[in-house]
Amino acid sequence: MKKNSHLFCFLPQFGASVDDPAEFRRNPRSFDRGIVRGRLTLLEPAATRRALKRGLRSELMATHSAKASEIERKWYVVDAAGQPLGRLASKVAHVLRGKHRPLYTPHVDTGDFVIVTNAAQVRLTGNKLENKFYHRHSGYPGGLTSESYGHLLQRRPGFVIERAVKGMLPKNSLGRQMFRKLKVYAEGTHPHVAQKPEPFPL
Repeated sequence: MKKNSHLFCFLPQFGASVDDPAEFRRNPRSFDRGIVRGRLTLLEPAATRRALKRGLRSELMATHSAKASEIERKWYVVDAAGQPLGRLASKVAHVLRGKHRPLYTPHVDTGDFVIVTNAAQVRLTGNKLENKFYHRHSGYPGGLTSESYGHLLQRRPGFVIERAVKGMLPKNSLGRQMFRKLKVYAEGTHPHVAQKPEPFPL
């Protein structure tokens, strides 16, 4: 290849071409150079250079941020019978945050509604029913109350799953909004038949 020769190519998606190589040799600064798919590319003159660069950048680095008006929420039902508590909670939190969607956006609630049934039959591995405790404090001296998870599961089975899921959501107003889409029921029935929930595979 000669010293003054140049490699030209055509970009059909942008309509960019160089028809006069002599013009480029006379005023090379009026053209923009770039590498597209491993080839040297000479774009349009300087008048449309910035527009073409913006178009090229959007073509290669497009990032879509979801808006609240674009989200169509679904309803899923999950059977907690025999499921380990932590693994169940992590998958439910995954759906509540919307991370199963291609349009997941961290600062927007893109999640779906989740119905958890048979919460009383959730499984805790090992000796957690006796050795794992739930603590709360009234705020007064000596106001600490501790309760084993075995007793808590009999008294408030839905609270066990709600507390585990809430700990896996963001600790702000966005997390509280996501948490409101969780519906937990101790038995196998729920009052959300009109929403036509789909079974979510675990």
